[in-house]
Amino acid sequence: MRPRTPLALLGAALLVLVAPPLLTTGSGADTGTQIPGLRLMVPNTPGGGYDITARTAAKNAEDAGLTHNIEVFNLPGAGGTVGLTRLVGEHGNGRLAMSMGLGVVGAARSNHAPKTLADTTPIARLTEEPDVVVVAKDSPYKNIRQLVDAWKERPGKLPVGGGSSPGGPDHLAPMLMARAAGIEPKKVNYVPFDGGGELLASILGNKVAFGVSGVGEYLDQIKAGELRLLAVTGPKRVKGLDGPTLKESGYDVDFTNWRGIVAPPGLTDAQRAKLTGLVRKLHASKEWRASLKKNGWQDAYLSGAEFGDFLDAQDRRVVSVLKELGL
Repeated sequence: MRPRTPLALLGAALLVLVAPPLLTTGSGADTGTQIPGLRLMVPNTPGGGYDITARTAAKNAEDAGLTHNIEVFNLPGAGGTVGLTRLVGEHGNGRLAMSMGLGVVGAARSNHAPKTLADTTPIARLTEEPDVVVVAKDSPYKNIRQLVDAWKERPGKLPVGGGSSPGGPDHLAPMLMARAAGIEPKKVNYVPFDGGGELLASILGNKVAFGVSGVGEYLDQIKAGELRLLAVTGPKRVKGLDGPTLKESGYDVDFTNWRGIVAPPGLTDAQRAKLTGLVRKLHASKEWRASLKKNGWQDAYLSGAEFGDFLDAQDRRVVSVLKELGL
């Protein structure tokens, strides 16, 4: 046998060091929270609550080093049910998730959607927040009593805009507000928009008399003076904002919205564990905690099967409230 030269031996050693092994131990990107190619769908237009939540979560997850290059994309339509149908059609896709909330629950009911949230894999509920009642800065209504008095006089002539379909939070909140003020909900002229982004332009353009949406969506515009905050729908005032609750203003309404993440059906146990694990660590990160404070969101974390039970209860709640209001 011909003896091997020192150069040949060196080459063989280098090959061992740089060549990929034929067998792996499953380490690296296949463990922990890294999900290469992860896409996060927003089922409404840019600028709305689902959009802000999704983009904030994606940035926080990347900044915390939990995963990288998350693609956030919008697929609006029919109050979120276009996106919901797309999600359910991605059976077994562990690299896709959807930002959603109470609005999708209501839209699935009011639009008689072929797919519901019961067809998805629940990942986690993330936040809770009150809605806000806002008008443009040049609106004649300086406080909530002035608005409600004018609304009671001609409920059909003062359109209220919301960033969700009938049955969603921005629809239910003003309907509960109307009932508390002695206005028949059926007489309310509710104008639905596909997310808070579309609604904002109509409020600023005085195309609706007032708008109802999540506080996190309009926090910047309120602080900048572009929108005037008349009231919040939750049980207490929002820190840093000068606006009373509906209850302290004399209207018996206590209403909050929530947002979370669901995934396609048919995931393996490993895929589901990967997604829930990623969101669990996102929830525990300092980056996410800072975003909760910045956006005025309340921490409402609920994971996996518990979130699934919550979704079922929310569906029953929407049906019950709509019946109660005669809608």
